[in-house]
Amino acid sequence: MRTPLLRFSAGPVRRRLLGVLGSALLAGTLLAGAPATAAYAAAGPDVTPTASGPAAQLPPDGDTVASPPGANDWACKPTAAHPDPVVLVHGTFANRYENWLALSPLLKSQGYCVFALDYGTVPGITSSGSGLLLPIGGLAPAAESAAQLGRFVDLVRGATGAAKVDLVGHSQGGMLPNYYVKFLGGAAKVDKLIGLAPSNHGTTLSGITNLAPYFPGVADLIYTACAACKDQVVDSAFNRKMATVADTVPGVTYTVISTVYDEVVTPYRTQFLTGPNVNNVVLQDRCPLSLAEHVAIAFSPTALHLVTNALDPAHASPVYCG
Repeated sequence: MRTPLLRFSAGPVRRRLLGVLGSALLAGTLLAGAPATAAYAAAGPDVTPTASGPAAQLPPDGDTVASPPGANDWACKPTAAHPDPVVLVHGTFANRYENWLALSPLLKSQGYCVFALDYGTVPGITSSGSGLLLPIGGLAPAAESAAQLGRFVDLVRGATGAAKVDLVGHSQGGMLPNYYVKFLGGAAKVDKLIGLAPSNHGTTLSGITNLAPYFPGVADLIYTACAACKDQVVDSAFNRKMATVADTVPGVTYTVISTVYDEVVTPYRTQFLTGPNVNNVVLQDRCPLSLAEHVAIAFSPTALHLVTNALDPAHASPVYCG
């Protein structure tokens, strides 16, 4: 089964993403094009690119990678309107800063407590896709990264006093939480799970290699340092374990947002989940003009509107097409 694919070279995609980041439709202050120092300053006290000072000055997760604007305010307390903190989970070859420059400030502006972790990083491996030299993650074995997510969720729950969190993930970050929910006790701690182009049932290795042009210098990692890449291949041991139980668990509400132009997790319909409390959405069904593919879906105004509606369905609004 083949779906119509729209191929992008890395340069045009970066220009497209920068244009999207600069749009006020995504959030009032995305800091697109701002100097790195300004972006670090706006994101809060835990965003210095390298560790400095005593360990007591580090954030609770101990991570010194830049947080996206609006994320990781560990003093944030949820409101009655938004009682569940939102945890953002980046994808393969990504990090929390680059992956969530659009969604994090948007959610913060709507009154959510927003948190974002880095997971599965390998020391010494960095990328400069955003103009900043930052570690890339999503490389470690997926089961280990899911356990790391679980520890982060516990930190968020402890800091905010919330019983449950909502999880929003992109690519591997949309699939990984489901392992946490299924096998690591996450079902009791998660209310909503929203995946943007998630690798829920795996993909082909050729699909994963299509990520390489977006992240300079990582092509060799697919075959060497990226255990998670192998885990996401169809019929891997990891995916066989995922298939031993149902796609969903009781008590969690699931939303999957996919694009017909996905060139990484293919065919795109393999991203869908089956079970109660599932809403599988195709981006182009809501916005036929959208050309967002696997990477750009995390910056698509339409996709992000679908996310905010899924987080707060009682106050959902007609989805913007753009």
